[in-house]
Amino acid sequence: MKHALIALSAVFGTALLLLFGLVAAYFGVTAGVRLDPAKLSLDTACIRLYDGNGDPIETAAGKRDVSYETLPRYLPRAFVAVEDKRFFSHRGFDVRRIGKAMLKNLASFSFREGPSTISQQLVKNTHLTGEKTIARKLREFKLTLALERRYTKEEILALYLNSIYFGHSAFGIERAARFYFGKDAERLTPAESAMLAALVKSPNRYSPFKNAEKCLGRRNYVLSLMREQGAITEEEYAAAVEEPIPSAPAGEEHANAYIELVFEELSELFPDLGAGGFGDLTVHTFLDPVLQEAAEKTSADSDYCALVVDAVRRAVRALSCSLPSPPARLPASTLKPLLVYAPAVERDLISPATPVLDEKTDFGGYSPSDFGGTCGGYMSTRYALAHSVNIPAVKILNSLGVDEGCGFLEKMGLSVPKDDRSLALALGGMREGFPLPKLADGYATLASGGTYAPSSAISSVEDGDGHVLYSFRPAPRRVFSEETCFLIGDMLQTAATEGTAKALKNLPYPVAAKTGTGENGRGGNTDAYTVAYTRDSVVAVWMGNRDCSPIGAMGGGAPAREAERLLREVFKEGAPAPFPSCDGVEKVLLDREEYEKNHLLLLADPSSPPATTLPELFKRSALPTGKSERFSRPTIQIPTITVRNCAVCIVLCHADYYDYEIKRYGDGKTVTVYSGKYREKIFDNSVRAGGEYRYSVTPLYKGTRGATVELPAVHIPEGNAPPEDWWSE
Repeated sequence: MKHALIALSAVFGTALLLLFGLVAAYFGVTAGVRLDPAKLSLDTACIRLYDGNGDPIETAAGKRDVSYETLPRYLPRAFVAVEDKRFFSHRGFDVRRIGKAMLKNLASFSFREGPSTISQQLVKNTHLTGEKTIARKLREFKLTLALERRYTKEEILALYLNSIYFGHSAFGIERAARFYFGKDAERLTPAESAMLAALVKSPNRYSPFKNAEKCLGRRNYVLSLMREQGAITEEEYAAAVEEPIPSAPAGEEHANAYIELVFEELSELFPDLGAGGFGDLTVHTFLDPVLQEAAEKTSADSDYCALVVDAVRRAVRALSCSLPSPPARLPASTLKPLLVYAPAVERDLISPATPVLDEKTDFGGYSPSDFGGTCGGYMSTRYALAHSVNIPAVKILNSLGVDEGCGFLEKMGLSVPKDDRSLALALGGMREGFPLPKLADGYATLASGGTYAPSSAISSVEDGDGHVLYSFRPAPRRVFSEETCFLIGDMLQTAATEGTAKALKNLPYPVAAKTGTGENGRGGNTDAYTVAYTRDSVVAVWMGNRDCSPIGAMGGGAPAREAERLLREVFKEGAPAPFPSCDGVEKVLLDREEYEKNHLLLLADPSSPPATTLPELFKRSALPTGKSERFSRPTIQIPTITVRNCAVCIVLCHADYYDYEIKRYGDGKTVTVYSGKYREKIFDNSVRAGGEYRYSVTPLYKGTRGATVELPAVHIPEGNAPPEDWWSE
């Protein structure tokens, strides 16, 4: 009994010491922490943006305060329903939620669950930084108690609604109401109120303009909670769930696409940005105001998106879009280099010279056509890519394998759903597609020599005290070899000089480019692209209509001209760095005749005349192994020989650059009948009637004798002498 009392006393004493310690820590950490009413009226100073030159960026992220009394009854209740259903009954902390969260954390041996009431969110949003420490939680505890003592529940709700972030750079309920619905907050319907409440958890993820299905699902979830908690009637619920969500911003006062991108990245970096906990932030961006201005000046007569990415730093320097943010669209032929050609070169399936037969082909029910319905016979993969010929791309993907190609796309952040994985993907055929910045990151992989890292608009983020919370440090990962990127880049330079992107050919420096034109299957174009790059920068342009209605542009037209204009602006102070050389790539000479006539990749004979060779690039690890000997060892096909009018006619097979020596054997002697350049027919009328003769033909090149060809013996029939004009008969 004595021992038990001693143990109990020890436990009690330890608990008492811990309690005193916690109390002391609380007062020590929270000393001087005071609720500042001025901070509760959040303004645009909470997030300050700076461009790449260090100058402030003017944003449309301002807010307008509303009072609780002006709002319809169901609007604040929508936020209470989904964020803090016991808001009106607790004193700043939901004890039941805290208890459940603690049990879940103990069960999972983690601290993932962290319940936060509306009062706590307001305090975090306005008074604290985003750090996750015990000290901050103690400060939050003190400030929340002070908030609840000083303000009524209605006042707290109004302050909360005026401070939270709703995505697309919209802060505060009034700003959000005007941006999404084009009306004041006091006029919002139950469905509209529920949608705004649905956004708070993750404005980027639940944006109706990016994830309409997810947004609709969460909005209806909020409506069901409102019905359960008595915020709306059954009739109001039934009407609200039938109301559509917006497909485009309703207000005119929204930030430009670059600012939208900045806030999108902020939402990913700081998940609590919507509901609080981000504090006072200074955001440094890579924005180049001169390039941004140039990107916004467009002659496009449709929706338009253009961006400039620094391929070395992976920094977004400019982004202009007529829509709130770059939409996900079918990539058309811009996908060919990333999905088909680069992976096939990487796997040594093709080289720039590989001949491909462009003929109508049925791939198990899928039979693609070239643009205009024409098929051009055999062509090199260089030509096929530069001129964006469809059938060769599908053939190559068929040999490579769709999943193999998609595996490379995945490494570049371009995820393809299983249902979209078909040969039609070679031509950009899929359901949703990709936003332009994602495509540009894929091309930045090629520009950088094969390493991928997602680009960023944000350079760094600091808190109100100047502490760096985030600094952009790209972590490139290898996707393609340098050899592959060198070859693809060279092929795309051909596209810019003589292919579909030849609108760029007058630039005073080399540029690689790919165009793309998407069709609706009824002869109308829905999307038009040009993506161009140098070693330093990627410039991408898209044109189309948000409703996918037809446009007049094609990839090689207006988008290419816009890309050329932007490239001139990017490099107006000097040419870009040249494309680097690559030790793993070698230029070799192919035998032109074997290539063009027989579609074979044979190295040219070292003795070949220049005109008989075809220069092309290959990976050193995948050079052609066959070698032509048609000049060091001249060879010809067997000529034909006939007898007519007591004369012999030998028809030579044409072989450029050869000399020919023809000898006759008969009558006990050998006679050289002909020696000289190619002639189609060689006649010998100095033969004897009734005689029998043999002939040989020897090709020669610059004194080198080739293999002698023996012709079949001929017999000269008895008869009259040949007529004087025998050679013409």
